[in-house]
Amino acid sequence: METKNLKKNQAVWRPLSVGDIPSLVQVADRVHPDLPESNEVFAERARLFPQGCLGLFDDAGELHGYIISHPIRYCEPPALNQLLGKIESNADQYYIHDLAILRGIRGSGLAHACLNMILESVAKRYATTGLVSVYGTAKFWGRYGFETPEAVDRVLEKKILDYGEEAVYLERKNEMHIYD
Repeated sequence: METKNLKKNQAVWRPLSVGDIPSLVQVADRVHPDLPESNEVFAERARLFPQGCLGLFDDAGELHGYIISHPIRYCEPPALNQLLGKIESNADQYYIHDLAILRGIRGSGLAHACLNMILESVAKRYATTGLVSVYGTAKFWGRYGFETPEAVDRVLEKKILDYGEEAVYLERKNEMHIYD
């Protein structure tokens, strides 16, 4: 998988299909070599909540990045490489599980476009959006209003340890709620 220098007009975010998962895992392994997750984990999330699982594709159909996101119970994200089983009917927080873009196209505005799309649509159904920031990326997430919450319980602290030394749980308040 070659990293290309793509521009906004050369790539598009679209829903992931099960057939995209092997390419997604290749991207994940390059971006997050110390945070491996199985094909089954990614496939399950794409199946359970397709509107929150998007791939960044070039005009040849090659995957260059992805976002995996879905609803959870407040401050109860799944552990690394854990299957969900289902999206709980009482889920009350949106969760960005992973945003990964290959190095050669970072800085192109494509991550920004994806995050705006997710945060301004499906995430607004929930009062807050949470995520685990890895590799010292809290400053990046801060641009989107993500902050460290006042308190993080011990169960969540333990889950965060699996994401590495620099991992920190962040959340943001969503501006508007849309109730179905």
